[in-house]
Amino acid sequence: MQASAVGLALMVPTFLYIFGSALGGTREEVLAVFARPFPAILTGLVLVVGMQHFRKGAQMMIEDYARGSTRKALILLVIVISYLVMATGLFALARIAL
Repeated sequence: MQASAVGLALMVPTFLYIFGSALGGTREEVLAVFARPFPAILTGLVLVVGMQHFRKGAQMMIEDYARGSTRKALILLVIVISYLVMATGLFALARIAL
């Protein structure tokens, strides 16, 4: 958790700058920004590291407050949601970048 937090602390401001500069542009301008290698790779890293950080944090919270089969079901749900968001985001990014 600490390593992903430090990584996100370094990546997110740069990602927000890139995303903010593309925000409000035309479709072609946004596609041009995310078709470049650095913004595409950074976006993918923020997505993957962010979702892994979310999964670990949510799992830790669930382990603290839930018991029994509810705990197992919630942990499984969080894992599925995090990988689903990662897969969807990476697919969309690949469609933009390629």
